[in-house]
Amino acid sequence: MFDLKGYGWMLWDGVQLTLAVAVCAMVVALFLGLIGAWGKLSSVPVARLAAETYTTVIRGVPELILILIVYYGVPTLIQDVAETMGADIFVDFNSFIAGFLTIGFVYGAFATEVFRGAYQAVPRGQIEAAYAIGMSRMLMARRILLPQMWRFALPGLGNVWMVLIKATALISVIQLPELMRNADIAARAVRQPFTFFFAASLIYLAITIVSMTVQHRAEAWANRGVRRS
Repeated sequence: MFDLKGYGWMLWDGVQLTLAVAVCAMVVALFLGLIGAWGKLSSVPVARLAAETYTTVIRGVPELILILIVYYGVPTLIQDVAETMGADIFVDFNSFIAGFLTIGFVYGAFATEVFRGAYQAVPRGQIEAAYAIGMSRMLMARRILLPQMWRFALPGLGNVWMVLIKATALISVIQLPELMRNADIAARAVRQPFTFFFAASLIYLAITIVSMTVQHRAEAWANRGVRRS
């Protein structure tokens, strides 16, 4: 049994903030993923180029670098630009907002590929048949395309969520008191790094197991009535 020396409340506070960051980041990732998938599948060259650039650059740059750029670099850049225009301002990003926006922006690139693959998995014949019987584009999307897209996308989005959860540990570098940051503070306070970091790892594992269980139930619900070959 681990003795947390009275610092268990810090881990609990960190868990709550970690989940808050993860949920907000996932919402951003889903939104950007849908837009990015639309861009990649668009017949508009500019939209395709923008989506390809987004996914290529974001997936090629480490998340930690992007977090540092957003939290430390962007405010400095804004201040420098303002000074050249004769304005004297001070810009300071909220670490929570900077954290979830950056994580969401990163994993939106991965969600883009998930949604693109899900769209391409929907049989073209069903879409053509919907148009043939007079369905509008919006009605076809609501009744034919989106329900099947979500079913095909669920496994990939579940994986994005579980990797995203672990990536929230990176935002400890911008002083946000999430699970990893609080575990580090407690470990330094009582000089027991193994106890607190191991406890944090067990918490991350528990969140992952719960997430996997929810994902499997969601997949089973989405695939109800689907004939399997």
